[in-house]
Amino acid sequence: MYDISKFSIKKEPVILGIESSCDETACAVLRGRKILSDRIISSAAEQAIYGGVVPEIASRMHTEAVDEVCRLALADAGLAPGDVDCIAATYGAGLLGALLVGLSFAKAFAFALGVPFVAVNHIRGHIAAAYLDKPDLEPPFVTLLASGGHTAILHTETFNAFRVLASTSDDAAGEAFDKCARVLGLPYPGGPSVQKLAAQGRPVVKLPSALVKNSETLRFSYSGLKTAVLNTVHNARQRGEWPELADIAASFQCAAIDPLVKKTVELALKCGVKTVTAGGGVVANDYLRSTLSAACKKAGLALVLPEKRHCTDNAAMIASEGLNKYMAGEFSGLDVNAAAAIAL
Repeated sequence: MYDISKFSIKKEPVILGIESSCDETACAVLRGRKILSDRIISSAAEQAIYGGVVPEIASRMHTEAVDEVCRLALADAGLAPGDVDCIAATYGAGLLGALLVGLSFAKAFAFALGVPFVAVNHIRGHIAAAYLDKPDLEPPFVTLLASGGHTAILHTETFNAFRVLASTSDDAAGEAFDKCARVLGLPYPGGPSVQKLAAQGRPVVKLPSALVKNSETLRFSYSGLKTAVLNTVHNARQRGEWPELADIAASFQCAAIDPLVKKTVELALKCGVKTVTAGGGVVANDYLRSTLSAACKKAGLALVLPEKRHCTDNAAMIASEGLNKYMAGEFSGLDVNAAAAIAL
């Protein structure tokens, strides 16, 4: 019998986190906020053949890799399964089949060990990545979330309470990077490919800003920006011209990122916080990291940026958010199901 009411809370628990929301099968082990191990088995090479993630392939690869990646993570940490105090796993958002693999494994593992299981919101995992870089970080602060599936600016009020200050009304920033990469004929994954090409160009192509003007609420929109890139390339080729793709990439990068940085700093000052954090795959972008660092320094704000490997999908951030829920006693039942789309 799995009874969550019988579990107690330890001061420095060992949390094993599992992440399988997309094409990375990952497992990490934390003691408190200290990372003991952090393993990833990626199917990116297999997905690149098709120019993007194929859900069925991702699910099959997770099934093959999840047991191995957990064994490797425990071995790296020098621990046995019996040393684990809590299992945390992503339950959403993401590819449903992929999520089910990691979630089912985690629930079975927790049941077998007789330890608490915590279902983690992937979006909150990206926010909790900041604690990995600065373990003594405490709310309140403002968080820029920019990933393949979500784009928002949040007021992180407590370890478990957030308020959305701004969000996208359509595509996420990371999704726009991937779509722009396909238009420019760049390989998967799109974000790093666009960044590499943009470094060779100049932001001289006129493109619409990702910030929606004249809106009653603070919103971003990446659909129009993506379409503008497509039209720029298409119209030039219709005229028999070969557009300077590096300049287009650089211009897109600025149009996508500059409004995020500007509004993050403005909202941080408005909220009266002293610290800004950031999370999500787009935060691994060098241009975003440098411009956000400069803007925060100018505004007198402290900035906490996770390592690049903790910006993209990883299990350490899931374990970090799992710790937040564990310390609050928010254990999950074994009946929790995967969800392709969830709110913050």
